[in-house]
Amino acid sequence: MKGKSVIVWLIIIGAGVAGYRHLPSYYNPFVPLRLSDPPGKITQFKLRKLEAAQCAALLVEANQQGLITAQPVADSKGTCPLTNAVRVRDFGPVKLSSSFLASCPLALSSALFVQQQARPLTQQFMASELVRIEHLGSYACRNIYHRENARLSEHATADALDISGFRLANGQQVSVLRGWKVEKTQPWLQAMLSASCNYYGNGLGPNYNAAHANHFHLGMRGYGLCR
Repeated sequence: MKGKSVIVWLIIIGAGVAGYRHLPSYYNPFVPLRLSDPPGKITQFKLRKLEAAQCAALLVEANQQGLITAQPVADSKGTCPLTNAVRVRDFGPVKLSSSFLASCPLALSSALFVQQQARPLTQQFMASELVRIEHLGSYACRNIYHRENARLSEHATADALDISGFRLANGQQVSVLRGWKVEKTQPWLQAMLSASCNYYGNGLGPNYNAAHANHFHLGMRGYGLCR
């Protein structure tokens, strides 16, 4: 009976793999990520599993499509070494308060998030275009919460971006600190943070703890903790 059970499970697994071949590519976890893939857990899974060469190739393609402007930077050594990092200067039509250093996965995830979610959600909730993202930085060689005995922060590997606010085409400026408490802007900011779960490993905002009251922490660790 034990041998028959193993055979049955092998048949089920084989049928599942065969079935995936007939799914649209964006639903098939075995097909490489494409920039046109819609948001969702499969896309997030593929972003987490990207190899360095695959990520670099997709980032070049994203540059060519105008989704991001990012250039490679030299590898660095030291306490917090960086490998295959890039400097992000904008997300196409969405400008930045300043450029920032990012791992390739962070840069690519951010480009897709801005294009597929941040821009449409801004238009939907605020009836205006998103034109600028304000941020507090990405790379910082430190432990979590600056605690001496804690593990290294995602910022130590340029795997996290702290977004503090947004500017719209109509001239409106919305900070996470104040906008989270305002009736008009809170639903929009909550929708933006919730949507980040489809791209980043974690998205932490004002409801998480006091340390995140003034920004969204968008990082690559994990698989969709978003609060």
